[in-house]
Amino acid sequence: MGGILIGTCSWTDRALLASGWYPPGARSAEARLRYYASRFPVVEVDATYYSLPTARNSRLWTERTPDGFVFDIKAFSLLTGHPTRAGALPPGLRPEGPPERSLRAAQLPGAVLEEVWRAFLDGIAPLREAGRLGSVLLQFPPWFGPGERERVRLADCRRRVPDDVRLAVEFRHPGWLAPGHRAATLEFLRSRGLALVAVDTASGLPASMPPVAEVTCPEVAVARFHGRSPAWGSGSKEERFRHRYAPGELAAWIPRVRQLAAGAKEVHVLFNNCCGDAAVSAAATMAGLLRSVTPPGA
Repeated sequence: MGGILIGTCSWTDRALLASGWYPPGARSAEARLRYYASRFPVVEVDATYYSLPTARNSRLWTERTPDGFVFDIKAFSLLTGHPTRAGALPPGLRPEGPPERSLRAAQLPGAVLEEVWRAFLDGIAPLREAGRLGSVLLQFPPWFGPGERERVRLADCRRRVPDDVRLAVEFRHPGWLAPGHRAATLEFLRSRGLALVAVDTASGLPASMPPVAEVTCPEVAVARFHGRSPAWGSGSKEERFRHRYAPGELAAWIPRVRQLAAGAKEVHVLFNNCCGDAAVSAAATMAGLLRSVTPPGA
């Protein structure tokens, strides 16, 4: 399928481990990653949203996967404006107080935020050096709406990251892609070399994002499938992502994925409907559809 890589948004999710998808012999972290990498060419690391990545883990991931396998890394929560548990910060950067309390970036000195960015980039450096870093996902919260201050924040993220690190931006505020803002959003992302993440979610809800598939970075395009639960944006994590894609729902995305592949060197199609084996099942179905559906004009 050329540069189209299909995988899931975790290989260690508890629901997946309990589903029976892994064979009985794959009980260790190493065995599970090796098995996953034998089935899919890309995975998103979700754990780095909750705690900073470490160079040790990045080296182990590289050693335990074959050449060509790539990791998309989800940015640490503090870096995208989400509340972050104080205890998730390195001891030297952690302010005084209970480790379980929530912090926002605005509550911390600028020098601390600089060090957090440095720690994040140091943690994924082995992946980058080995050519195994796919993209870094900047997933912004629902309250991060279109505005000048927010565009400055996006530009700042690009400034802090080396040019060869590909950044993918996922919005959770529908305003960015509403008809009155869409063209300006796409133009801004293109001007900064930021890849717009195309998303599939339930439609018709206040938090629903439109399925806009546009290439804004020639190096990479990303599509993330969250499922179509009616609890999207309002329920618990389990309720929000509980969905098993039907083949027809995925087939409707084939033209969009091919459109992305026509404009970007690499396309990452990632499934985040983490309920049992629903994500790995959908990823396998999507791969089969892309192989079997003949492109127009072929």
